[in-house]
Amino acid sequence: MATHGRSVRKRTGGRLRPHRDTRKAEEGRQAAETQIGEPRFKIIDAQGRNRKVRALATNEVLLADDGETYASEITSVIENPANPNYVRRNIVTKGALIETPDGVARVTSRPGQTGQVCAVLVDD
Repeated sequence: MATHGRSVRKRTGGRLRPHRDTRKAEEGRQAAETQIGEPRFKIIDAQGRNRKVRALATNEVLLADDGETYASEITSVIENPANPNYVRRNIVTKGALIETPDGVARVTSRPGQTGQVCAVLVDD
């Protein structure tokens, strides 16, 4: 199982004894890889009394343009600097260029962490 805790090996290759068990917050998880489609969400416990809302799929976006914010619909992913394969699979991550009826927009939020897609319209 993957963990974000300290390594079990020393620099020399020797083994380190665990000083405590792995905590829930140190466990690694698969990326949400938010797709375009009918909205689906998953709630995950985070450290402390916090929660993360993972957007597994969504077709809604909050667009910001000249100080105004309004809801719109995501049509497709045009470009994704995180991974070129995400464009073919229509996966939305932060920094991705998405197509909306109002124009092309760049995603500024992290849908896999916050559960919502916020974007800013891009001037072509």
